[in-house]
Amino acid sequence: MDALLPVLKSHPGPSVLVCSLLFRVVHQLLQRLPVPKVVKQNELHSWKWRNLSVSMVHSLLTGAWALTCVVVWPETLRNLHSYHTPLSYLLVCVSTGYFVQDAGDIILTGHARASWEFLLHHALVIWCFLYSLYTEIYVAGAVVALFVEVNSVTLHLRLMLKLAGAQSSSMYYINKFANLLTYVAFRLSTQFYLTWYIVHNYTWLDHGGYFLGSMMVMNIMILIYFYRLLRADFFSRSKSSVGQNGTHNNNSKKFLSD
Repeated sequence: MDALLPVLKSHPGPSVLVCSLLFRVVHQLLQRLPVPKVVKQNELHSWKWRNLSVSMVHSLLTGAWALTCVVVWPETLRNLHSYHTPLSYLLVCVSTGYFVQDAGDIILTGHARASWEFLLHHALVIWCFLYSLYTEIYVAGAVVALFVEVNSVTLHLRLMLKLAGAQSSSMYYINKFANLLTYVAFRLSTQFYLTWYIVHNYTWLDHGGYFLGSMMVMNIMILIYFYRLLRADFFSRSKSSVGQNGTHNNNSKKFLSD
């Protein structure tokens, strides 16, 4: 790992592209797995299933990786500005590659208009992560930000169960409570901590205004999605088509779940 780090730091852009290509390979390999028959019958749902399958791999990998980095190196949580390890730098590189791949998949498959929220989120994340990779600062902040991927696992599972028509299953019932718990513990709490850190240290942080602005945009998106999530799973009044965010709506929009 110590030998790989200088290569990554010398060529962060190409390294991200390599990681993006690796996720594309994962995308192709996942096509060989069986897909529920009800999903196959709908072209849009088939694409969503493929897209979510790759997202699930990314969430399982990076969520566990980010938590491991903080447990093994607690300084990661305390010094978001300048601390990082070879593994944490590699994590940010790998995750950036995923977001580049996913944004490309959305655009090239013609779903950009319906998924503009996701593209906005991806653009903010890619820019912030690339800044960290090129400047070697805020790497720890990017690692902590990836705590949200723990919640993304249950978000992705939630939507995949909906696509498969398994909303009445016991797995969906258990997952919706696990999703609520991880949303608060890993998504809302993480965003609160990152926002607090930037505000508390704003006077000396590099480009603090940009990162605070980006964080506020993400905070708004996450709170809106949380409202949609609660309304759909706990206060649902009517049933309609399944959107990309897994809530009941009529326009099949895709909202923040990465």
